[in-house]
Amino acid sequence: MIKKISKSIREYKKVSFLTILFISLEVILDVFIPILMSKIIDDGINKQDLHVVMIIGGILIVISFLSLLFGYLSSRYAAIASSGFAKNLRHDMYNKIQDYSFSNIEKFSSSSLVTRLTTDVNNLQITYQMLIRIAIRSPLMFLFSLWMVYTIHPKLSLIFLMIAPVLGFLLFFIANKAHPLFENVFQTYDHLNNRVQENVRGIRVVKSYVQEEREIEKFNAISNKIYQNFIKAEKLVAFNNPIMRFCIYTAIVLICFIGSRYVVLGTLTTGELTGVITYAAQILSSFMMLSMVYVNCIISIPSMKRIVEVMEEKVNIKNNKNPITSVENGDIEFQNVSFSYKKGKEVLKNINLTIQSGEMIGIIGGIGSSKST
Repeated sequence: MIKKISKSIREYKKVSFLTILFISLEVILDVFIPILMSKIIDDGINKQDLHVVMIIGGILIVISFLSLLFGYLSSRYAAIASSGFAKNLRHDMYNKIQDYSFSNIEKFSSSSLVTRLTTDVNNLQITYQMLIRIAIRSPLMFLFSLWMVYTIHPKLSLIFLMIAPVLGFLLFFIANKAHPLFENVFQTYDHLNNRVQENVRGIRVVKSYVQEEREIEKFNAISNKIYQNFIKAEKLVAFNNPIMRFCIYTAIVLICFIGSRYVVLGTLTTGELTGVITYAAQILSSFMMLSMVYVNCIISIPSMKRIVEVMEEKVNIKNNKNPITSVENGDIEFQNVSFSYKKGKEVLKNINLTIQSGEMIGIIGGIGSSKST
């Protein structure tokens, strides 16, 4: 499924790679900032050495500026890559739909195809931008920061290794429960679009027979169903933020409690403790950003499946080996033609009709007399 979707990236692979490159450089620079701050505290402020403060402070300014630049470039290229990916995906889907037969279109319904071309593609666009940016930044930030904490004080790094599995299990549990609810939401979107499409197309009939209130009731019923499903899904996803914050503050409290003892014992300096707390914020904020990506992936997986269904649908109409490419005579003639949408129920029976080439005709009849057929 992912392989099928990724084919639509095409000419935006280079831009996607640049996004990953710049976000990686930004992370590397961000990781050096806390260790430099700890140096300012230990070697500059505590020793009252203004020269050290000025030198390290200047380095911090340069690193911060470069980090800002790389962050801007990664955001810019991520926006270009995700927008281009969505554009190609819409084109691929639209071109595929052009080859559909009537039975293929009836299988999905026109309202469902519209939802897949708009809402579902937009979901994948947002997810792709988060994957090439946040999903790269967060793991790198976690690994580099954890390594820096380990180099400062190996025992303090064990705190993160204890919290990470608990956090991962809780996030997986939430995702597993929310995924089927989001699938149901997108299926209901199809029904909503279908209801709106029917109402707009048949607005004259609705007004002629004074059926406005009945149509409003139908629309409200579907809209409320989407509302209820979204509430159920978002209630589960809402647990994500408090769980993350609980883990962050628990880790910081443990670091302050245990780290202060090491400061008293002389195995950890004040600046190093400050650096570890900063790294703790970076590590756990990276978890928080990863959880955002995870939640977004939960929402976009149903969209991805629906898009792949459109792309992999086998078209019923196929050309012969030697198809006819030109028509010498444009006359149309029906001889005892019958037609049925369902077996055993004919809507047209033994129709005989001849239309000369270039002739214009009109089909007249009451509502439900099979004019459209």
